[in-house]
Amino acid sequence: MKPFADRFEAGRSLAEKLTHYRERPNVLVLALPRGGVPVAYEIAKELNVTLDVFLVRKLGVPGNAELAMGAIASGGVRILNDDTVRSLRISKGAIDAVTYQEHKELERQERLYRNGRPPLNLFGRTVILVDDGLATGATMRAAARALRQQEPARIVVAVPIGAPETCAEFESEVDEIICGMTPDPFYAVGLWYKNFIQLSDEDVAELLNRMSVIKKSAPKLQA
Repeated sequence: MKPFADRFEAGRSLAEKLTHYRERPNVLVLALPRGGVPVAYEIAKELNVTLDVFLVRKLGVPGNAELAMGAIASGGVRILNDDTVRSLRISKGAIDAVTYQEHKELERQERLYRNGRPPLNLFGRTVILVDDGLATGATMRAAARALRQQEPARIVVAVPIGAPETCAEFESEVDEIICGMTPDPFYAVGLWYKNFIQLSDEDVAELLNRMSVIKKSAPKLQA
């Protein structure tokens, strides 16, 4: 298995495994920023379906931000890891304070990425969640859980590269999981790209603005 040249090539390759969703009006491709956006851009373009972003912000434990106690996502969704909250005795006030800070950043990204476009209504739709790879799957898992609360008809997770065990775990967590390549040993997502440069917020906004298939009249996402 050879590394992808970049995320755009990875998206074109992954799109070949998603042709059964081509030109379905009820299908929506949702990218996890930032790395998932170039991949999703190529998929949405090839399938001729709508592209949008689904933002997820980790809620870090106070004093140990790397440890997640939950996450917030597009549409006003918050999910908490009850076991972590209970075992560390994290107060409601502390949770609300972290949520407030992360919500401000999520709103900033939403405004910049969408440039005035309203979030889309996900109810009853087939949603393809896309990222540039799956290592532990923590962010994608939080996204899928949050997305489920918006009541889509079907959740598909699609990534160009993934750890074999993580891709296998998602088979029981979503309606369909498509991992383009599952090398063993896996090591890390970035090793499977020749160009794995970080994207800026402006890069993300530009790619979203390019997509003429975005439906400006779509109803707002229900919180």
